[in-house]
Amino acid sequence: YMSFASGDGACLGCSEKTVVHLFVATVEALMQPRIKQHVTHIDELITKLKRAVQAQLVAEIDLSDSAEISKIVDGIGDGDVTLAGIAGKIEADRGSEPIDPQWLKRISRLVGELEKLKWNYTDGTTGTGRSKMGMLNATGCTSVWGSTYPFNPYPFPWANHLFQDTASLAMGVFEGHMAKMAEGFKAIRKAELELAGDYRPSEHDEFFTYFNWQSFSDEEFKLCPPVVAVGGDGAMYDIGFQNLSRMMMSGKPIKALVGDTQVSSNTGGQACTSGFFGQVSDMAQYGKAIGGKEEIRKEIGLVGMAHRTTYVLQGAISNASHMIEGFIEGLLTRRPALFNLYTSCQPEHGIGDDMGEHQARLAVESRAYPLFRYDPDKGRTAEECFDLSGNPDMDAHWPSYDLKYLKNGRQMSMQLPMTFADFAMTETRFRKHFRMAPPDTWNDKMVPLHEFIEMDEDDRDGLYPFIWTVDRKNQLTRLLVAEPIVRSTEDRRDFWIMLRGLAGVGKTETSVADIEKNVRRDVAQKIAAGILRFADGEDGAELAGIEIAPAAAGNGLDQAPDADGGDHMAPWIDTDECTACDECIKINPAMFEYNADKKAVIKDPNAGPYSDLVKAAEKCTAEVIHPGMPGDRSAGDIDKWIARGDKFN
Repeated sequence: YMSFASGDGACLGCSEKTVVHLFVATVEALMQPRIKQHVTHIDELITKLKRAVQAQLVAEIDLSDSAEISKIVDGIGDGDVTLAGIAGKIEADRGSEPIDPQWLKRISRLVGELEKLKWNYTDGTTGTGRSKMGMLNATGCTSVWGSTYPFNPYPFPWANHLFQDTASLAMGVFEGHMAKMAEGFKAIRKAELELAGDYRPSEHDEFFTYFNWQSFSDEEFKLCPPVVAVGGDGAMYDIGFQNLSRMMMSGKPIKALVGDTQVSSNTGGQACTSGFFGQVSDMAQYGKAIGGKEEIRKEIGLVGMAHRTTYVLQGAISNASHMIEGFIEGLLTRRPALFNLYTSCQPEHGIGDDMGEHQARLAVESRAYPLFRYDPDKGRTAEECFDLSGNPDMDAHWPSYDLKYLKNGRQMSMQLPMTFADFAMTETRFRKHFRMAPPDTWNDKMVPLHEFIEMDEDDRDGLYPFIWTVDRKNQLTRLLVAEPIVRSTEDRRDFWIMLRGLAGVGKTETSVADIEKNVRRDVAQKIAAGILRFADGEDGAELAGIEIAPAAAGNGLDQAPDADGGDHMAPWIDTDECTACDECIKINPAMFEYNADKKAVIKDPNAGPYSDLVKAAEKCTAEVIHPGMPGDRSAGDIDKWIARGDKFN
């Protein structure tokens, strides 16, 4: 984590710096143990090659024949006993087999190449060994704070290039870089063949002549420091998009990291195609004729998917686990990878210096910036490749939240949908589209925004959409919403519906076999639960402080074989110890809810995938959620989630 240092030319609270810091730390965490193991292997090869030469040189000397050794030593007389002298006497007495000069030449050259390779990894010209990454940075905020003397934060080769060219430059650097990596792997492969006695010049020389990165094994590929193109949305979405597109279509496993600030931040906050409809910025001003940006947001994640060659991650620092998992998957794939990351720009968004993570969370929860991953290696259909997990309440248009306010001195709350407008009203860039409506102006013509956008156009006539909020005294009030925010909210809803369709979320089609499997599993659960209830007594099922999932009754630890022959264990919560942090509710409110005491319980364990239970356990600040073991193990990555959930049971 500390390999990235400083970067103090960045604005206070800059989310770009946080994203890049976590990316660099992820690369270092992956590369360091691999390189340590690799250097050990190189060292072993050098030792074995030297021993092979030594063994060949003394092969003619039979040390077990003491009589012959004594005769040779007596023949040398009072002179120094040397290997050359011994070999000479043996050859004079009975002749010897000559050493293959071509073999000796190859081995000697290999030893030299491997020793140079080891030096590159451990010391190199910088004294710090071979770099773990190479970065090409487009002109912009990242290049400014990344090169502000004397605070350059990167411990690896870093170069700045023109606003639009970084992806193209990365392609050229990648080819040269891979040629250098190929030389090292060739030396290692040749050494392994020589030691196994399998090296045949007539067969292998041609193979090694054309050996390149496409011939690397998976383990060799993992040892290659990634070449990364970094830029803001102005560089990647707009002026440099054609270069980025060419890079993705090349199929070369170059990684592109995009700091998505929704404006061209470094040049004064001009409007960018990544911005939201109605956003006020330079070149998208607010006035009588124009109400801010008049174009809907370009979704570069979908554009990346359309190339069909590229791993795509859309993430945010508020969901660090999701983002780092995406980094790891994208770094491991032998494809291009596009990491598009929400990075608030404090001065251009009009938020506090300490609000980056908070606003990123609001952006995710309001559907302004949905999280997703797309991996072309997962299958041939969109549903197989597209992963929408990590977003809250995936079955609803909008997640819900509790708005707390004071009424007659008493603390009150109301549950409301978290729409795009609820996020937008917290940032200065949208502020001109909202107007406070004091309680004495409230009337029946005012309609909550989430209801308003579901109406037909004709039915909206004469109505005024609003969202609920609180004033500085924490009193409940209404914010009237202007037409640009209405349109932007509709756009975010429709985009979310599109993503759900791609991911296959909400489909109800179930095969007969799946229905039978689920019925058998539920019957087995109920039988096991009934037996345990009988053993414990009807009241013994309710263990103190534990809330039981509806399908699991008993003591929350019921085990029954599922239809696939595995063990099923119902999930449970140590309800009395819940701190009401809301994390599980945000993940899946159909699965989790609060009881009358504001303590989390499992509402329906089958209201979402098993991964939601595991994610809730990981997010739970009180560590009271136990995901159990899934009954349905048909998901392709279920083994990964079982392994992750095991430590919480």
